[in-house]
Amino acid sequence: MDHAAVLAAYDRQLRHDTQGEGGDTRVERTGGVVRVTGSAHDWNGVLWTDTDASTADAVIAEQVRHFTDAGREFEWKLHSYDRPDDLAERLLAAGFEAEPMETVMVAEAAALPAGPELPDGIRLLPVTDAAGVKLMAEAHLAAFGEDDAALSEHLARRVLAQLTETPDEIVAVVAMAGDRPVCGARMEFRPGTDFAGLWGGGTDPQWRGKGIYRAMVAHRARIAVERGYRYLQVDASDDSRPILDRLGFATLCTTTPYVYRP
Repeated sequence: MDHAAVLAAYDRQLRHDTQGEGGDTRVERTGGVVRVTGSAHDWNGVLWTDTDASTADAVIAEQVRHFTDAGREFEWKLHSYDRPDDLAERLLAAGFEAEPMETVMVAEAAALPAGPELPDGIRLLPVTDAAGVKLMAEAHLAAFGEDDAALSEHLARRVLAQLTETPDEIVAVVAMAGDRPVCGARMEFRPGTDFAGLWGGGTDPQWRGKGIYRAMVAHRARIAVERGYRYLQVDASDDSRPILDRLGFATLCTTTPYVYRP
Protein backbone atom coordinates (compact mmCIF):
# COMPACT_ATOMS: atom_id res chain seq x y z
CA MET A 1 0.00 0.00 0.00
CA ASP A 2 1.30 3.45 -0.97
CA HIS A 3 0.87 5.24 2.36
CA ALA A 4 1.11 8.78 0.97
CA ALA A 5 -1.35 8.08 -1.86
CA VAL A 6 -3.90 6.40 0.43
CA LEU A 7 -3.63 9.18 3.02
CA ALA A 8 -4.17 11.78 0.28
CA ALA A 9 -7.24 9.87 -0.97
CA TYR A 10 -8.59 9.55 2.58
CA ASP A 11 -8.12 13.26 3.26
CA ARG A 12 -9.73 14.30 -0.02
CA GLN A 13 -12.59 11.79 -0.26
CA LEU A 14 -13.69 11.39 3.36
CA ARG A 15 -12.84 14.81 4.73
CA HIS A 16 -12.61 17.60 2.15
CA ASP A 17 -15.10 16.24 -0.41
CA THR A 18 -17.54 14.60 2.00
CA GLN A 19 -21.17 14.60 0.90
CA GLY A 20 -22.60 14.17 4.39
CA GLU A 21 -24.96 11.46 5.59
CA GLY A 22 -28.30 12.53 4.18
CA GLY A 23 -31.34 13.19 6.32
CA ASP A 24 -31.30 16.58 8.00
CA THR A 25 -27.54 17.06 7.71
CA ARG A 26 -25.90 19.62 5.47
CA VAL A 27 -22.25 20.02 4.51
CA GLU A 28 -20.84 23.55 4.38
CA ARG A 29 -17.49 24.66 3.00
CA THR A 30 -16.82 28.11 4.36
CA GLY A 31 -13.97 30.10 5.85
CA GLY A 32 -11.37 27.36 5.42
CA VAL A 33 -13.42 24.57 7.01
CA VAL A 34 -15.65 21.70 5.96
CA ARG A 35 -18.33 21.23 8.60
CA VAL A 36 -21.44 19.11 9.01
CA THR A 37 -24.55 20.49 10.70
CA GLY A 38 -27.60 18.38 11.45
CA SER A 39 -30.22 17.70 14.07
CA ALA A 40 -29.38 17.11 17.72
CA HIS A 41 -29.31 13.35 17.00
CA ASP A 42 -26.92 13.66 14.02
CA TRP A 43 -23.15 13.99 14.08
CA ASN A 44 -22.28 17.68 14.12
CA GLY A 45 -18.74 18.89 13.65
CA VAL A 46 -15.70 20.04 11.73
CA LEU A 47 -14.19 17.45 9.39
CA TRP A 48 -11.44 19.37 7.58
CA THR A 49 -9.65 22.67 7.94
CA ASP A 50 -7.21 24.86 6.06
CA THR A 51 -5.77 27.12 8.74
CA ASP A 52 -2.43 28.48 9.87
CA ALA A 53 -1.15 30.26 12.97
CA SER A 54 -2.55 33.59 11.80
CA THR A 55 -6.11 32.36 11.12
CA ALA A 56 -6.72 29.38 13.44
CA ASP A 57 -8.14 31.25 16.43
CA ALA A 58 -10.63 33.20 14.32
CA VAL A 59 -11.70 30.02 12.51
CA ILE A 60 -12.23 28.23 15.84
CA ALA A 61 -14.26 31.14 17.22
CA GLU A 62 -16.48 31.17 14.13
CA GLN A 63 -17.27 27.44 14.46
CA VAL A 64 -18.13 27.91 18.14
CA ARG A 65 -20.52 30.72 17.19
CA HIS A 66 -22.09 28.71 14.38
CA PHE A 67 -22.84 25.58 16.39
CA THR A 68 -23.78 27.48 19.55
CA ASP A 69 -26.31 29.53 17.59
CA ALA A 70 -27.71 26.22 16.29
CA GLY A 71 -27.88 24.82 19.83
CA ARG A 72 -25.56 21.96 18.98
CA GLU A 73 -22.78 20.18 20.79
CA PHE A 74 -20.13 19.53 18.15
CA GLU A 75 -16.89 17.73 17.50
CA TRP A 76 -13.72 19.03 15.88
CA LYS A 77 -12.17 15.91 14.38
CA LEU A 78 -8.47 16.75 14.62
CA HIS A 79 -5.98 14.60 12.70
CA SER A 80 -2.30 14.31 13.49
CA TYR A 81 -1.27 15.99 10.23
CA ASP A 82 -3.59 19.00 10.58
CA ARG A 83 -2.08 22.46 10.84
CA PRO A 84 -1.03 24.56 12.63
CA ASP A 85 1.00 22.27 14.86
CA ASP A 86 -0.53 23.76 18.02
CA LEU A 87 -4.15 23.44 16.86
CA ALA A 88 -4.92 21.03 19.70
CA GLU A 89 -3.74 23.54 22.29
CA ARG A 90 -5.79 26.28 20.64
CA LEU A 91 -8.93 24.12 20.77
CA LEU A 92 -8.41 23.40 24.47
CA ALA A 93 -7.92 27.10 25.17
CA ALA A 94 -11.22 27.80 23.38
CA GLY A 95 -13.13 25.47 25.70
CA PHE A 96 -13.04 22.16 23.85
CA GLU A 97 -12.51 18.86 25.68
CA ALA A 98 -10.31 16.12 24.23
CA GLU A 99 -11.67 12.60 24.02
CA PRO A 100 -9.49 9.47 23.64
CA MET A 101 -7.24 9.41 20.61
CA GLU A 102 -7.97 6.84 17.90
CA THR A 103 -5.77 5.38 15.17
CA VAL A 104 -6.97 5.67 11.57
CA MET A 105 -6.25 2.29 9.96
CA VAL A 106 -6.85 1.18 6.38
CA ALA A 107 -6.67 -2.13 4.53
CA GLU A 108 -7.42 -3.30 1.01
CA ALA A 109 -10.68 -5.20 1.47
CA ALA A 110 -9.86 -7.91 -1.05
CA ALA A 111 -6.52 -8.66 0.63
CA LEU A 112 -7.93 -9.43 4.08
CA PRO A 113 -8.02 -13.05 5.28
CA ALA A 114 -11.33 -14.86 4.82
CA GLY A 115 -11.46 -16.30 8.36
CA PRO A 116 -11.66 -17.03 11.15
CA GLU A 117 -14.88 -18.93 11.46
CA LEU A 118 -17.34 -17.95 14.15
CA PRO A 119 -16.97 -19.85 17.44
CA ASP A 120 -19.46 -22.58 18.26
CA GLY A 121 -22.76 -21.20 19.46
CA ILE A 122 -22.45 -17.85 17.61
CA ARG A 123 -24.45 -16.81 14.57
CA LEU A 124 -24.61 -13.54 12.66
CA LEU A 125 -27.95 -11.80 12.31
CA PRO A 126 -28.39 -9.01 9.73
CA VAL A 127 -29.86 -5.82 11.22
CA THR A 128 -32.52 -4.26 9.02
CA ASP A 129 -35.19 -2.86 11.34
CA ALA A 130 -35.96 -1.48 14.79
CA ALA A 131 -35.89 -4.93 16.40
CA GLY A 132 -32.39 -5.54 15.08
CA VAL A 133 -31.21 -2.11 16.18
CA LYS A 134 -32.49 -2.90 19.68
CA LEU A 135 -30.31 -6.01 19.70
CA MET A 136 -27.32 -3.93 18.60
CA ALA A 137 -27.92 -1.51 21.47
CA GLU A 138 -28.09 -4.43 23.91
CA ALA A 139 -24.81 -5.78 22.54
CA HIS A 140 -23.22 -2.34 23.02
CA LEU A 141 -24.34 -2.25 26.65
CA ALA A 142 -23.04 -5.79 27.19
CA ALA A 143 -19.65 -4.74 25.80
CA PHE A 144 -19.26 -1.36 27.50
CA GLY A 145 -21.61 -1.34 30.50
CA GLU A 146 -24.43 0.87 31.69
CA ASP A 147 -22.11 3.88 31.90
CA ASP A 148 -22.32 3.96 28.10
CA ALA A 149 -26.14 3.85 28.02
CA ALA A 150 -26.53 7.37 26.62
CA LEU A 151 -24.11 6.65 23.76
CA SER A 152 -25.87 3.35 23.08
CA GLU A 153 -29.21 5.13 22.78
CA HIS A 154 -27.71 7.78 20.50
CA LEU A 155 -26.16 5.14 18.22
CA ALA A 156 -29.42 3.22 18.05
CA ARG A 157 -31.30 6.31 16.87
CA ARG A 158 -28.62 7.06 14.30
CA VAL A 159 -28.45 3.52 12.90
CA LEU A 160 -32.23 3.26 12.67
CA ALA A 161 -32.35 6.57 10.81
CA GLN A 162 -29.68 5.36 8.38
CA LEU A 163 -31.49 2.07 7.77
CA THR A 164 -34.71 3.99 7.11
CA GLU A 165 -33.41 6.92 5.06
CA THR A 166 -30.27 5.60 3.30
CA PRO A 167 -30.42 1.80 3.50
CA ASP A 168 -27.97 1.36 0.60
CA GLU A 169 -25.26 3.18 2.56
CA ILE A 170 -25.14 0.97 5.65
CA VAL A 171 -24.81 -2.70 6.57
CA ALA A 172 -25.33 -3.68 10.20
CA VAL A 173 -24.96 -7.05 11.89
CA VAL A 174 -25.20 -8.48 15.38
CA ALA A 175 -23.54 -11.63 16.73
CA MET A 176 -25.96 -13.77 18.71
CA ALA A 177 -25.21 -16.40 21.36
CA GLY A 178 -28.56 -18.12 21.34
CA ASP A 179 -31.02 -15.30 22.02
CA ARG A 180 -28.37 -13.06 23.58
CA PRO A 181 -26.62 -10.33 21.50
CA VAL A 182 -22.90 -10.28 22.27
CA CYS A 183 -21.42 -8.05 19.54
CA GLY A 184 -22.80 -5.45 17.16
CA ALA A 185 -21.08 -3.81 14.21
CA ARG A 186 -21.86 -1.81 11.11
CA MET A 187 -20.27 -0.68 7.85
CA GLU A 188 -21.01 2.67 6.26
CA PHE A 189 -20.50 3.29 2.55
CA ARG A 190 -19.60 6.61 1.00
CA PRO A 191 -20.82 6.57 -2.61
CA GLY A 192 -18.26 7.95 -5.03
CA THR A 193 -15.32 7.08 -2.77
CA ASP A 194 -12.94 4.13 -2.45
CA PHE A 195 -13.68 3.69 1.26
CA ALA A 196 -16.13 1.77 3.41
CA GLY A 197 -15.97 2.58 7.12
CA LEU A 198 -16.09 -0.06 9.84
CA TRP A 199 -17.74 0.95 13.12
CA GLY A 200 -18.59 -0.85 16.34
CA GLY A 201 -17.48 -4.38 17.10
CA GLY A 202 -17.31 -4.13 20.88
CA THR A 203 -17.82 -7.61 22.32
CA ASP A 204 -19.34 -8.91 25.54
CA PRO A 205 -16.37 -9.62 27.89
CA GLN A 206 -17.47 -13.25 28.26
CA TRP A 207 -17.00 -13.76 24.52
CA ARG A 208 -13.77 -11.85 23.91
CA GLY A 209 -10.72 -13.63 22.58
CA LYS A 210 -12.76 -16.15 20.58
CA GLY A 211 -12.51 -14.55 17.14
CA ILE A 212 -15.88 -12.76 16.96
CA TYR A 213 -14.39 -9.32 16.21
CA ARG A 214 -12.14 -10.77 13.50
CA ALA A 215 -15.06 -12.67 11.99
CA MET A 216 -17.12 -9.47 11.95
CA VAL A 217 -14.33 -7.71 10.04
CA ALA A 218 -14.08 -10.55 7.51
CA HIS A 219 -17.87 -10.62 7.04
CA ARG A 220 -17.99 -6.90 6.26
CA ALA A 221 -14.89 -7.05 4.06
CA ARG A 222 -16.59 -9.56 1.77
CA ILE A 223 -19.60 -7.27 1.42
CA ALA A 224 -17.36 -4.26 0.68
CA VAL A 225 -15.60 -6.17 -2.12
CA GLU A 226 -18.94 -7.25 -3.58
CA ARG A 227 -20.03 -3.60 -3.67
CA GLY A 228 -16.84 -2.44 -5.34
CA TYR A 229 -15.12 -0.66 -2.45
CA ARG A 230 -11.34 -0.93 -2.42
CA TYR A 231 -10.47 0.09 1.13
CA LEU A 232 -11.81 -0.52 4.62
CA GLN A 233 -11.21 2.31 7.10
CA VAL A 234 -11.40 2.12 10.89
CA ASP A 235 -10.97 4.70 13.65
CA ALA A 236 -9.43 2.11 15.95
CA SER A 237 -9.37 2.12 19.73
CA ASP A 238 -6.38 0.81 21.65
CA ASP A 239 -8.27 -2.46 22.12
CA SER A 240 -8.99 -3.10 18.45
CA ARG A 241 -5.78 -1.68 16.96
CA PRO A 242 -3.59 -4.76 17.67
CA ILE A 243 -6.21 -7.08 16.16
CA LEU A 244 -6.50 -4.96 13.04
CA ASP A 245 -2.73 -4.76 12.76
CA ARG A 246 -2.50 -8.55 12.75
CA LEU A 247 -5.19 -8.72 10.07
CA GLY A 248 -3.14 -6.50 7.77
CA PHE A 249 -4.49 -3.00 8.40
CA ALA A 250 -1.96 -0.17 8.08
CA THR A 251 -1.87 2.97 10.21
CA LEU A 252 -2.47 6.20 8.29
CA CYS A 253 -2.51 8.72 11.15
CA THR A 254 -4.19 9.36 14.46
CA THR A 255 -7.34 11.35 15.15
CA THR A 256 -8.62 12.95 18.35
CA PRO A 257 -12.17 14.22 18.83
CA TYR A 258 -12.28 17.64 20.48
CA VAL A 259 -15.82 18.27 21.75
CA TYR A 260 -17.44 21.61 22.46
CA ARG A 261 -20.57 21.66 24.61
CA PRO A 262 -22.39 25.01 24.56
